[in-house]
Amino acid sequence: MSDDHTVTITDNRTGKSVELPVSKGTHGAQVFSLQGLHEGLGMFTYDPGYAATASCRSSITYIDGDEGTLLYRGYPIEQLAEHSDYLEVCYLLLYGELPQPAEMNKFREIINRHSMVNEGLLRFYDGFRYDAHPMAIMVGVVGALSAFYHDSTDVTDPYHREISAHRMIAKMPTLAAASYKHSVGQPIIYPDNSLGYVDNFLRMMFAVPSEPYEVNPVASRALDLMMILHADHEQNASASTVRLASSSGANPFASVAAGIASLWGPAHGGANEAVVQMLESIESVKQVPELVARAKDKSDSFRLMGFGHRIYKQYDPRAKIIRQSCHDLLNELGSTRDQPLFEIALELERIALEDDYFKERNLYPNVDFYSGIILRALGIPLSMFTVMFVMSRTVGWIAQWMEMMDDPEQRIGRPRQLYVGHSRRDYTPIDQRGD
Repeated sequence: MSDDHTVTITDNRTGKSVELPVSKGTHGAQVFSLQGLHEGLGMFTYDPGYAATASCRSSITYIDGDEGTLLYRGYPIEQLAEHSDYLEVCYLLLYGELPQPAEMNKFREIINRHSMVNEGLLRFYDGFRYDAHPMAIMVGVVGALSAFYHDSTDVTDPYHREISAHRMIAKMPTLAAASYKHSVGQPIIYPDNSLGYVDNFLRMMFAVPSEPYEVNPVASRALDLMMILHADHEQNASASTVRLASSSGANPFASVAAGIASLWGPAHGGANEAVVQMLESIESVKQVPELVARAKDKSDSFRLMGFGHRIYKQYDPRAKIIRQSCHDLLNELGSTRDQPLFEIALELERIALEDDYFKERNLYPNVDFYSGIILRALGIPLSMFTVMFVMSRTVGWIAQWMEMMDDPEQRIGRPRQLYVGHSRRDYTPIDQRGD
């Protein structure tokens, strides 16, 4: 919504000024529109990484990094984590309100019904090398969904958009589990519609045809909680990628595949994998004090992975929530005395929560620290960590896409640039060029 004042920008060299309208959202900093800047001053802005630029209006997720706040559609993440489950959060993000019981039952039924994947698409997996990275597979097969479900790719049709949203949320666990089964040479396990969303995924991941499989409820709850916490996170790199790709009118399957490719980058989706790699590099808990000292030493390039957050200047609210679930899971699966990696993780956590150096700099364990430990405890291999992120974040991408499609201000993304190449020069024929 708009406020009642403007910001005036003046070019001190020419004396020209332009007044730009200010808008104020429900929470957060006010913004001023730059749409009249070029017309008034003949200038554009330069903002690498869009760190100070709002690219859209959104009513889905709000983050206050200074206060450690995360809201989905206005609901604190702490309340959703305690009382909700992942599919209900999916409904909330998609439709903007918590469902009535009948609406939730119908939504669960729809998602269950769409969990199967076309057999032709499953045959794609045979074309990948046996050691193909699961994220490489996911980029390919999610993009290929549009070849099998082209009956719902008319992005101008709200009904098509809703069907596509349901299909992607429902099929992502099936595709993710199949990418793992391919990597270990096991047969693909089909979904079981009698199971819940997370239980179904765990069964598809770890069951084999030759013996029964029973889902551990503590493991299921830990994974469900982790997925709630990763469902959306404002205009991050992958969400912005989905929006940018979709702005051209690309179908949602292709746009989400673009988001998966963005998430694959180690600076975005690979943080929890880096945590486990760090923990595995530590030989014993006795080394922890030495590594903490190195982390404090400004002259040492060593970094402790999974501590602090670019956005959150206080304790990451997601980490507070997932911490107890992580401890519950470790206790359920066995004593940490028999698992050196978890002993090391718990000692690092203890020091970070007690050491003044970490507390003064807000270098608390973040959500990636705990989610990495949870995934490792569940037996999910490192190569699948980012795939788990994909499965969790799909609903956020889809919610962002659906919101953009309904936005009357939506237009194709076309960032400007600051050109620093050669000035105009004329072509010289090759036989006239000197040495």
